[in-house]
Amino acid sequence: MNPIKEKSRTLENNFLPLKKMYPKSYNKDKTSPYTKTRVILMNGTEFESQWFMHNFARHCEIPEILEALAVVRRQEQQQQKRISCLKPINESILETTIAYEQLAVDLTAVLARNETDENNIKALNFALLEDFDHLYRYANLLKTDKNIDADTLVGKYTEIMPGRPTVAEHRYPADDVKPHMDAKKADLYTKLVASTITAAEQQTMNYYMNIAQWYKNDVGRRLYAEIAMIEEAHVTQYESLKDPTLTWLEQWVMHEYCECWLYYSAMQDESDEAIKKIWTEHYKMEIAHLKIAAKLLKKYENKTFEQVCGDGEFPKLLKLGGNKEYIRKVIANTIYLTADNTQSKPDYKDVKKLPDSHRYFDYQKYMSGDPERNPSHLVIKKAIERLGQDYRYQDSEHPVKDLRNRKKDNVTVARTK
Repeated sequence: MNPIKEKSRTLENNFLPLKKMYPKSYNKDKTSPYTKTRVILMNGTEFESQWFMHNFARHCEIPEILEALAVVRRQEQQQQKRISCLKPINESILETTIAYEQLAVDLTAVLARNETDENNIKALNFALLEDFDHLYRYANLLKTDKNIDADTLVGKYTEIMPGRPTVAEHRYPADDVKPHMDAKKADLYTKLVASTITAAEQQTMNYYMNIAQWYKNDVGRRLYAEIAMIEEAHVTQYESLKDPTLTWLEQWVMHEYCECWLYYSAMQDESDEAIKKIWTEHYKMEIAHLKIAAKLLKKYENKTFEQVCGDGEFPKLLKLGGNKEYIRKVIANTIYLTADNTQSKPDYKDVKKLPDSHRYFDYQKYMSGDPERNPSHLVIKKAIERLGQDYRYQDSEHPVKDLRNRKKDNVTVARTK
């Protein structure tokens, strides 16, 4: 499938009337967990797209491009509003959060499993274990505050147990910056991976940035604030993978192509027929957006669509699903890693092998102080006190011996020497 070759409406006939911007929400008790995660992913994709175009407009003085950006951006805004309202009114902040973290875990895993670029794979696997731990922390908050078992929300497709402990994830910010790809040499799938995961993690970061103050108790508010800082680190890491030497117009074409790929993937994978119709309609809208971006790229830079997207044929489509065994292997092999940019080549290193003077330890002391007082630890401590042990959903014992104790939260793994 090549979207640039597909028929589409004209841009002027691509708007949504207001009545179509408010769809029927999904049923939170009956809808597939992966329908919920697709809603979050496509919401984040639209958010990334329209904010990219706002930034493009602020760096452009060509009237024709500015006008095209305004029209496309308004349509992207309509799509985003429509998708966001698929979330039902009776789904709580915390229930939605579980879906956010299931998306972060399973999206990251499936992208990594199909990736060939080692730099991308390392970045994905590294952050995967941190989002996996976030799911565990929020699931314990859900159990103690709402008495809801998160395994029912994730459909038992995703295990819920500790990953790299959140307390260990506070790193000096410069260490999260990674080498960027060369878009002229990179595989098309590799470029789509970086674009997709950046948008998804940014959506999670934005959600937590804006939701913390609405939670109903201090422990929950503090947990959202702490994990939001880690999501900021993840966005820093993922956006650094993208090629910054691309022009604004080349980036725009890549944004629109990525949206086409994601909507087409969602169409093929969706089990909810009403929502599948939305993905299909949005896909057709994105074809028009892609064509106008490609047309302007040709007119103002004399570059073709193919110079950005190769032959334009979609690579392997995105299919969300469980990744239990893959995640267990990543946990077993990389749990003790942290990020390190102090050497000539940025990499991920075993925390036990860092010198005592490494800035990771200084930043840890400053940010965490007493780890026993960190919100991410207090949530588990509270669950243990109330339930007798932490809340988990796991098919077998934890692959890391140090994280098997369900009556004491470990605050040293991947953090101390």
